[in-house]
Amino acid sequence: MAYKVKYFSIIIISFLLLAGHPAFSQQSGNDLGLNTIVIDPGHGGKDPGAPGKTKATAEKHIVLKISKLFGDKIKAEYPDVKVVYTRSTDVFVELKERANIAKRNNADLFVSIHCNSNDNTKAFGASAHILGSRSNNPKNTSDYFAKSKTVAQRENSVMLLEEDYKTKYQDFNPDSPESVIGHSLMWQANYNNSLLFAAEYDAYIHKAPYRESNYTGIHQDVFYLLWATNMPAALLELGFISNPSDYAVLSSPEGQEKIAQTLFNAFSNYKKKYDASVGADKTSTPSQKSSVQAEGVYYGVQIMGLGRLLKDSDPGFKGLKAEAVKSADSNIYKYIVGKHASASAASATLADVRKKFPEAFVVKVDGGSVSRVK
Repeated sequence: MAYKVKYFSIIIISFLLLAGHPAFSQQSGNDLGLNTIVIDPGHGGKDPGAPGKTKATAEKHIVLKISKLFGDKIKAEYPDVKVVYTRSTDVFVELKERANIAKRNNADLFVSIHCNSNDNTKAFGASAHILGSRSNNPKNTSDYFAKSKTVAQRENSVMLLEEDYKTKYQDFNPDSPESVIGHSLMWQANYNNSLLFAAEYDAYIHKAPYRESNYTGIHQDVFYLLWATNMPAALLELGFISNPSDYAVLSSPEGQEKIAQTLFNAFSNYKKKYDASVGADKTSTPSQKSSVQAEGVYYGVQIMGLGRLLKDSDPGFKGLKAEAVKSADSNIYKYIVGKHASASAASATLADVRKKFPEAFVVKVDGGSVSRVK
């Protein structure tokens, strides 16, 4: 039976830096690690989201309460982590502005919380979503994007409440996930972190206060917020507000506290692994690449720019050998493939590199300075 689904969701987006993209934050060598999280309670104001049994238990109110509980736990355990909310009261915030808030705050992690509703009240369970066109749930053998397209459409439909939405969102085409995702350099660079957080959350949703169902697991969808930020993202489904059992948990103070605790646990586990991967965890000393303070002039193909140093073996390189160049006045490591004596020689390799990184481009490296070759 085909369900009409509107998920109770949490989008978690970890922000990394990419050169040439307007949505990047900067981390200095002393600020490596997960330092800022932006929590986004979905809906609000004129957009109530999914209805509850009472006005007080509408989606917009439930997600705000859980968001604050989640944030409070982070503040208590990690006082050095900055917690920012896209809304802290019952107000309407445009989708694009939610993403911009995270960008302005140089967020390392973005969390957006929503509510589920289903015409079939028997539907229940939680799941995790990341940006993509095919499910990563090994239990699913078919293309989950095709099944969940209605889910993304409903979440994306919030933009219809905004003035001049056709102009604001003209570049977003969820009906073509390949074009949306395939040309997103940030998505390619940060996919593994998205999957990592989703996996941390997935470890908790098979047991109380959640209940395992056919929806449980890690899936991929094209949601505007995930696409607009173009950063590692996990959309976490907490349950169905339309299901009596799920509703009892989602709407009760005890249930909300338990849910917030699982979110914090997933966040804490992810932060420890993320910090270790970028060398911020002093107890872990992973082998990392050395940045290149290049001498002389050469040409290469830049595939990404990040605010952290990656290991040589990082899967984000997709098998390519890249070196990091960091100038003295910048906190961005620019990853460059190849060293050539001329721009034309570097250009000859561009087509092959773009098979793995469609937005790659030729650059000139002069000492620590990197400039794009037009």
